Amino acid sequence: MNPWEIALLGITAVLALMGVGIPIAFAMAAVGVGGIAVLLGPFPALSLLGQISVSNTMSYELSVVPMFILMGNFVTRARISTDLYEACNAFLGHRRGGLAMATIMACGGFAAVCGSSIATAATFSKVSMPQMRRYGYHDSLASAAIAAGGTLGILIPPSVIMVIYGILTGTNITSLFLAGILPGIVAIGFYLLAVRYTCWRDPAAGPPAERASWLVALRSLTRVGPVLALFLLVIGGLYLGVFTPTEAAGIGAFGAFLFALRRRVLSWGDFLDCAVETARTSAALFTILIGALLFSAFMNFAGLPRALQGFIQQWDVPPTAVVLIIIAIYLVLGCFLESLSMVLLTVPIFFPVVSALGFDPVWFGVIVVMVTELSFITPPVGMNLFVIQGMVGVPLATLYRGIAPFVVVDILRVGVMVAFPWIVLVLPRLAG
Repeated sequence: MNPWEIALLGITAVLALMGVGIPIAFAMAAVGVGGIAVLLGPFPALSLLGQISVSNTMSYELSVVPMFILMGNFVTRARISTDLYEACNAFLGHRRGGLAMATIMACGGFAAVCGSSIATAATFSKVSMPQMRRYGYHDSLASAAIAAGGTLGILIPPSVIMVIYGILTGTNITSLFLAGILPGIVAIGFYLLAVRYTCWRDPAAGPPAERASWLVALRSLTRVGPVLALFLLVIGGLYLGVFTPTEAAGIGAFGAFLFALRRRVLSWGDFLDCAVETARTSAALFTILIGALLFSAFMNFAGLPRALQGFIQQWDVPPTAVVLIIIAIYLVLGCFLESLSMVLLTVPIFFPVVSALGFDPVWFGVIVVMVTELSFITPPVGMNLFVIQGMVGVPLATLYRGIAPFVVVDILRVGVMVAFPWIVLVLPRLAG
């Protein structure tokens, strides 16, 4: 069998196992070990299983994951989401569509210390949806703003998806974190434009609220000051080279712990819940990573990356066209798979090709994160849409209708990052 046939069988087998309810981690591990056993024999396959499992779970770089997860759990317990929303609302709420804009801005701030898109969407379904309904916002705009704002959780650092990409590809995690800052700001700007467009088409979709006084606005900023200082400490320390990503994660988790203590919202039971939730999430991510690395090894032994490079060289496809084709594949996959599954299945295949074409791995990592975050809001398998639908009872048809402008501006934003890669790379290069 040639590499194309082996790869097609392997990917089909993973998708089939996932389709019958087997978790993606075990599906990729089973296909990876089984495929290597067929190609090289059972003993090399079992040896590789043990080697990958031990070496990666003992990796110092991977310890950044539980620390950032713990940081997000502490910040969530401290109810910073409500304060962020009130601060953004004080400055934007009086505008047409202002509550939706405030939701997106607050989602961006919460994502910077949470790192989870689904958690961000679930949190702001409780925080901002009642306010927007009270002022007569259409459910389509209100729910779409929450769903789109939630996707910022995997782009604005710290981002677990970026850590996974960095480990899969050997890319510097600090550079990835810094590279995500400006695209994250651009994403917020594009989402605000989507809100403005929606309100321009239908002014009744987002009526203005009362204007807050400057005293109220400034007072709201003081309540979010400590968590903003924590974010600046973590990112500033990375930018200046004061500490590594793992050290930054430890400082962030400890700072979030102190912040929760200062607010007197962290009992011993809450602390234990945060620790247990962090352990569960970290164990799940580690298991998924091991399965992905086994599947990646199978694809490499099958010769798929080399075959793909040879195909591109044979047809003399321009490098930019190759990237656009990869992005198109991600957009299609995003309609059926969630972000982590796409990253784990495709990055081991596409990354060697993109590297051989001379593209910066940091830039490609940000592009991958941006196109996979679209999977959270694209029908029919948009996880954020289902989370919001379950929490606030908005019909899926209403969600699909409201999210369309946000999907369009997301695709435009990806195009901007492809056309102007310096937006992604300027901060990592300035940091050296």
